[in-house]
Amino acid sequence: MEKVLTVVIPSFNVEKYLRQTLESLRNEEILEDVEVLIVDDGSTDGTAKIGKEYEKRYPQTYRVISKTNGGHGSTINCGIEQSRGTFFKVVDGDDWVNTEALIEVVRRLKTCGADYVVTDYCEVNDKTKEQVRKQFPALDVCREIRFENAAEKVQIPMHALIIRTDLLKTHQIRLDEHCFYVDVEYVLFPVPYVETVVYYPEPVYMYRLAQETQSVSIRGYQRHIQDHIRVIFHLSQFFEEYRENAGNSEKTAYIARRIAQMIGDQVTIFLSFPEENTETQKQFLEFDRQLRKTSKTIYELSGRESGTLRLLRRT
Repeated sequence: MEKVLTVVIPSFNVEKYLRQTLESLRNEEILEDVEVLIVDDGSTDGTAKIGKEYEKRYPQTYRVISKTNGGHGSTINCGIEQSRGTFFKVVDGDDWVNTEALIEVVRRLKTCGADYVVTDYCEVNDKTKEQVRKQFPALDVCREIRFENAAEKVQIPMHALIIRTDLLKTHQIRLDEHCFYVDVEYVLFPVPYVETVVYYPEPVYMYRLAQETQSVSIRGYQRHIQDHIRVIFHLSQFFEEYRENAGNSEKTAYIARRIAQMIGDQVTIFLSFPEENTETQKQFLEFDRQLRKTSKTIYELSGRESGTLRLLRRT
C-alpha cells in the first residue's frame, strides 16, 4: 500500500527518548498511511533494540535501518533514499509528535498538491515541561500559494516543514555528513525547486529544549563551532551558484536572509568565548574575511542584519 507520509527518525543513542517518539506515531488511524524509518546512526545503546520491537509488532509501518555513524545529515540522506511516502518529514529521536495533530495533517496530505507543507510546532522545556506553540499567522490556513509569496512573509524552520518526497529524490538533495547544524541545509537546498506552499495550523512537532547536551545550547555551539562555520560556507557557496545561474530573485533573497541569520548566530558564538581568548578573535577575523571572499552579497546582508557585526567591522 502506498504511504502518504514517511517520517524519518535520526537516532543516535536515544534509548531514553525513542519509545516516546515511536509511541507518538503509533495510532490505528494512520498506521497504514505512515512509514516510520528509524535510522540508527551507529548507536551503542539500546536504540536499535527498541526500534526492532516496533518493527516486529508493526512491520507495515516501522522499519529500522542500522548504519555506521555519519551524523545527522547522513541519517536524513539515508531516509531520502529509502523513503516510499508521498511526503517526507524528519522527527529527531529525542523529540516526538502530537498524535492528534499528525492524524489531521495526514488526512490533509491525502489531497495536498503543495511542495512544502508548513505546520505549527511546539517548543517544550525539558525541565519545566512548559510548551510554547510556534505559529505562522502571516500565512493563510489551507490555501496553497506560490513559494515566492510565502517567502516574503516567513522563514520556515525544519520542525515546521513537510516536503514532497519526489522533490528531494528527483533533485538529489543531500546534506553534509559528519556535521552538526545541517537543518538549515535541509530547509534551503530544495528551495530552487519548490513551487507551492500550504499552511496547516496543527502543532505536529514537539521540540525538546533545555538539554545541556544539545548542539544548540551555547556549550554545544562552542564545541561544534567548526561545523557551524562549515555549514555557513557551504550554504553561501550554494547561494552564489544559484544566483549566478539566474536564480529566482525572491528565492535568492529568501536564501540570503536565512544564511544571514545563521551568521548572526555565529557572531553570538564567537562572542560567547572569554574576551582574552585571542585564538577565537583571530578565528572571527578570518571567518569574516573568508565570508567576504565567498559571497559579497551575504557578507553585506549579514552586516545589515546584525548591528553587533556591523559595529565590530567598524572597529
